Amino acid sequence: MKSQKKDIRALTKEQLRNFFVENGDKAFRGNQVYEWLWSKATHSFDDMTNISKATREMLDANFVINHIEVDTMQRSNDGTIKNAIKLHDGLIVESVLIPTETRTTACVSSQVGCSLDCKFCATARLKRMRNLNADEIYDQVVAIDQQSRLYHNHKLTNIVFMGMGEPLMNYNNVIKAIDKITSPEGLGMSAKRITLSTSGVPKMIKKMADDEVKFNLAVSLHSAIDEVRTSIMPFNTTFPLTDLKEALEYWYEKTKRTITYEYVVWQGINDRKEDIDALVRFCKYVPAKVNLIEYNPIDDGEFQQASQVALNNYISNLEMHDIVVNVRRSRGKDIDAACGQLANKS
Repeated sequence: MKSQKKDIRALTKEQLRNFFVENGDKAFRGNQVYEWLWSKATHSFDDMTNISKATREMLDANFVINHIEVDTMQRSNDGTIKNAIKLHDGLIVESVLIPTETRTTACVSSQVGCSLDCKFCATARLKRMRNLNADEIYDQVVAIDQQSRLYHNHKLTNIVFMGMGEPLMNYNNVIKAIDKITSPEGLGMSAKRITLSTSGVPKMIKKMADDEVKFNLAVSLHSAIDEVRTSIMPFNTTFPLTDLKEALEYWYEKTKRTITYEYVVWQGINDRKEDIDALVRFCKYVPAKVNLIEYNPIDDGEFQQASQVALNNYISNLEMHDIVVNVRRSRGKDIDAACGQLANKS
């Protein structure tokens, strides 16, 4: 039976160097291959032009490069691009390029489907098939950077882990991908330009703090009242707000970095004064700012965008308590690329 080739990008640089030494070559050859794989993001051994044909054939005999492909690309009226990304095993995830006048942001996925069960999110209705590998996450960023340069004439400036999946349920691969993205031997992006958005897994938020990560943290909150949050995010029974609060206090104590709360206001769900008061109290635990996000319907009618009056009540109350609040208008709604809409419908 023919042995299965190993994905070469699962190897560290040291392992690559050792491979060449064990096969009678110089260790520095591993450095060259590593540069091709990550900094130059090549998907073919044939492209490694400073390596002999015999060496490339040896690599091809032993390894594969399990790369992604942009299966379909849709462009929104507002310039947003949604990619259906085909993985090496045929599964599909989605990623999004969000442009503004001053920057381009990559919204990347971390799982095929999602581990959690938020009722307002289309991705949560998909069964979680598997976690993405670090190189699959990295490849999404490379693809969007190329699109940013092609369609917007400048390199990618920001990354948000707000695509399909719960990043903290794929912690090791997400961290490996970010390490590669920020490494001078990878894409060399600043960690300050990366935001990981989580629905709130307290144990893993504490682990991030212990690991001294340098990127930003956003929490998909949507209610600071346990009963309300559980009704729209059922996993809140496992990770209640008291545990989340404790984890966020730990995060701030360790990192001294402000947390962003992502928050959608829905009609008849979290648009009362008591909802606003609870959010204000929650924002006082650690330094935080609030992004009020426009809701993007997912066809079932259960969730409806709250009135402008309700939104204005949130804004005025938060500002009255010196809490920074931003209103985020959705991008890419016409191609189901907006927040909460990613469900492989392209």
